[in-house]
Amino acid sequence: MKNSAYIALGTNIGKREDYLRFALTAIQDQHMVINDYSSIYETDPVGYEEQDRFLNMVINVHTNLPPFDLLKVLQNIELESGRERKIRWGPRTLDLDILLFNHENIETERLIVPHSRMTERAFVLVPLAEIDQNLQIPAETKPISLLLDELQDREGVRIWKRRSGEDVFVLFEN
Repeated sequence: MKNSAYIALGTNIGKREDYLRFALTAIQDQHMVINDYSSIYETDPVGYEEQDRFLNMVINVHTNLPPFDLLKVLQNIELESGRERKIRWGPRTLDLDILLFNHENIETERLIVPHSRMTERAFVLVPLAEIDQNLQIPAETKPISLLLDELQDREGVRIWKRRSGEDVFVLFEN
């Protein structure tokens, strides 16, 4: 697998953990290898705040897909989960965002990588730093750990299910 991508997963409708599990299974069914994953965090909504809390996590995948094909696959998984786009930043069954793709900078109408608001959002940086605190975002001079330290608002991001330790989260537990 020649490409590495970091993908943010989020959900705040219905059985949230089931939607995350659905996404992880669907991603693997598309011949991607999940190389690493964060704990699951429960987070307060950002932007449109009159909605339920989210479950968020970040995964690192290895894939042979080029970035626009990966985007299409992720959007199809969102649709298969019943995702409807009614309100900007509104409730959703599943939200899958490409945060990073290799060390590339991509800026088109359909796709912006690195994700344009990732450095402003604790619900992205906290799980991303858990996977690799030394990760460098293209065009940023600081690693993820320092960007996270400088982030003003980290409240509203709480551990929901740990990747390891007490209340262990296994990627595909039965």
